[in-house]
Amino acid sequence: MTQTNPTVASRSHAAAAERRLQVFVLIDALGWEIIKERSFLDATLPVRMPLTTVLGYSSGAIPTILTGKTPAQSGRWNLYYYDPEGSPFRWLKWFAFLPDWLLDNRYSRRLIKELGRRVLGMGPLFDCGVSPRLLPKFNWVEKENLYGEGGIPSSVSIFDLLKQRQIPYQVYSFHDLSDRDICARACHDIAHDPARFYFLYLSELDHFLHTRCQDAAAVTERLAWYDGQLREVFATAIKRDPDAQLTVMSDHGMTPVSSEYDLMGAIEKLGFAMPQQYLAVYDSTMARYWFFDEAARAGIMNELQRTSCGHVLADAELEQLGIFFPDRRYGEIVFLFDPGWLFARSGFNGAGWQPVGMHGYHPSDAHSNAIYLSNRPPTRPLHTILDLYECMAEGAA
Repeated sequence: MTQTNPTVASRSHAAAAERRLQVFVLIDALGWEIIKERSFLDATLPVRMPLTTVLGYSSGAIPTILTGKTPAQSGRWNLYYYDPEGSPFRWLKWFAFLPDWLLDNRYSRRLIKELGRRVLGMGPLFDCGVSPRLLPKFNWVEKENLYGEGGIPSSVSIFDLLKQRQIPYQVYSFHDLSDRDICARACHDIAHDPARFYFLYLSELDHFLHTRCQDAAAVTERLAWYDGQLREVFATAIKRDPDAQLTVMSDHGMTPVSSEYDLMGAIEKLGFAMPQQYLAVYDSTMARYWFFDEAARAGIMNELQRTSCGHVLADAELEQLGIFFPDRRYGEIVFLFDPGWLFARSGFNGAGWQPVGMHGYHPSDAHSNAIYLSNRPPTRPLHTILDLYECMAEGAA
């Protein structure tokens, strides 16, 4: 039996990758549990494995993929963070005298959303998920386009690396195109454009799975559509370069929702005043708190500790998960629901929005696992979505 020196093999693989046409596809929310027993690009992409995600949402997971850094290292975790000095919404404090029915309603939130996007530089994804009464205490993390050069300040993203190495590339995202149009545009460009690195971000499956993940037939049908689109992309790439590599990955999975609990109501019943005594942000699967009064801290902590459908993340667990921030910008206390639980009320699931699937649970939840699919084996072990950056960096060698 012939043996190969691993170092020589790795160098040979890297040299081949330097010449190879590379196509990376990031499909939002396509988890391992969704595809592991379904036919999805099986013959095209025989290298298949689950990857552990990071705790949180796409606001933390995608920067992790694009930089190879944990949220604590990149500074990117949840969308809202405590920043009363730098808040672009400080001017709203002059309207604090208005009653809630006038200051905090769907029309005022829509107006603030448009102001944030069009006037205040909050970027195209800004949404008013926090009461306007509380916004002067907060800032919004995702002001730049993640899929552009300089999109993650203080970190070198894969797009910054491509620019540094003067490698021609194309990137496609929902900022400009639908998933269908992205696939069509990529096919055209791969056939006619000299770039050798292509990055496609397909975002629409996330919303579909939020609303249909428990409908097995609908999920299978939807995946068949993506299967067909990506086979065409790959066929186009192979025509141009028979050695082309296609890699499909995701940021997280989707967990079926089975129960809900009104934690916000339980905390409100304690009678502490917000924002005078404490602040809270209720996302889809976690609650984050800041305190200005010891009685409020003790009372709310006691209520959280007696809530059986989740737990408070201790500092040691936050550090282990790569989401510990010493300045507590993302919360002095973080409470996380158990997989399958959802807030009955939150800043995320407003009136009329009843998702049957959710992500943002503990990374140990099997439904939270992301994916790595490719027609070629990776040159190094892959365990988490942090490892995807090095895979792309090799393609940008």
